Amino acid sequence: MPELTSSYVDSLAPNAAAIKNGQGLVRKKSFIELHQSENGELLFGKCAGSGKTPYECSVDFIVPDSPVFRCSCPSRQFPCKHALGLLYARVEGQTFSPAPVPEDIASKRENAEKREENKVKQAAEGAEPKPKKINKSALKKKITAQLEGLDMLEKLVLGFVRGGLSTIDRSSMKTIQEQVKQLGNYYLSGAQIELRRFTILMSGGNDQEQNYTYAMEQLSRLHAFIKKGRAYLLARSEDPELALDHESTIDEWLGHAWQLSELKEYGLVKEGAELLQLAFYSFNDMARLEYVDLGYWVDLTAEGGKIHRTVNYRPYKAAKLMREEDSFFEIAVVPQLYTYPGDMNARVRFEAMTPRTVQGPDIERATAQAHHSYAEAVKKVKNQIKNPLSDKLPVMLLHAASLGVTESGQYVITDESGSSLVLEDIPSLPQGTVHMLPFVPAAAHTDCFLLVMFEHNLDKGRLTAQPLTVIKNDDIIRLLY
Repeated sequence: MPELTSSYVDSLAPNAAAIKNGQGLVRKKSFIELHQSENGELLFGKCAGSGKTPYECSVDFIVPDSPVFRCSCPSRQFPCKHALGLLYARVEGQTFSPAPVPEDIASKRENAEKREENKVKQAAEGAEPKPKKINKSALKKKITAQLEGLDMLEKLVLGFVRGGLSTIDRSSMKTIQEQVKQLGNYYLSGAQIELRRFTILMSGGNDQEQNYTYAMEQLSRLHAFIKKGRAYLLARSEDPELALDHESTIDEWLGHAWQLSELKEYGLVKEGAELLQLAFYSFNDMARLEYVDLGYWVDLTAEGGKIHRTVNYRPYKAAKLMREEDSFFEIAVVPQLYTYPGDMNARVRFEAMTPRTVQGPDIERATAQAHHSYAEAVKKVKNQIKNPLSDKLPVMLLHAASLGVTESGQYVITDESGSSLVLEDIPSLPQGTVHMLPFVPAAAHTDCFLLVMFEHNLDKGRLTAQPLTVIKNDDIIRLLY
């Protein structure tokens, strides 16, 4: 069983409400019975509910990094508040009396063991898992539909460019919104999101001139996507295997949702990784119609200064029933780390992890990957931003010889060669962090490390950098979490 801490249990909860409700059950002393198996791998008990019969809940750590939650309650949340409450009771030091494993759980364990034994037996016999059959005929029809959708989108985008943004009125906006819906029928969910983002820019805020600037940038991205998407789809339709592009994000733009089995097939999986989260935030993405939980991590077992990101999407309609990610302050020991196609800050995903406490050597390994030359870092960022379909908010870990304030009151960091980088809040980030820098201890102003997010500020015509985290010795000072 992993070490049970409050932060670990929080990381298992589907959302903040489940955390609050689980802790509330412990405070209200709702648990009638608390038991554990002789070896401590199973925690189980009974919790009073709204009915006469108490709920029977359990958390099974027979596979330490992949706990199994069970409960007799009707809740659609997973894990439910009762299973979480069981773990919070253990964290708070409540007494769990030894008891035999219940028969129903023992039976389920036995069935799971048999399935696992069959998998091991098949692997030992050299039996390869059956490859997923692809309906090539249906896939070609889908590609044909996507090409038709790109033609429709191109006419729309070119019409905006020829007519000018100032000619777009309420009637035009209604037409655009109808086109957004139609893109879904052409299997272009990625383009659908980006076109909806354009409508939001055109209809929101009082600074219309600023909106026009970013709306034109969005049109440029859509035009680049149409050209690259069409060329890619035509080439793929001529490929006998109809293979996906596992090196770029074009399939994601076209709306493909990568499966872990596909990432594994293309060799985009790493065995054994240790991740340290440096920043985290959640925001409402109105273009996607989803809440997004975004975390930035450094892989302590890798080299090269790459910062990965985890992304958790929660559609509006199902948000209450889905797990909401949160800040994580321990080391995530990950058996298998899957990496999505991309460039800087490639998305990663893991299905299981074991937490452990952060120690001094962990921070040393993280900061050893920081960039020491701002000129090289900025060059890399600019090369990323030049690609119209790339992530426009790249994040890097930088070493700062000093963190100071100019005569005009601007915060700057300076590298070892004397090059400086001004720190400002970027427009696209949902909250500012520069105003928190005065609270960073003076001792952390020299020979420190900063996690920085970059953005090309179109109004100012220059690259802007916002600090997310400051690291000094064994202290990780999060400005965004």
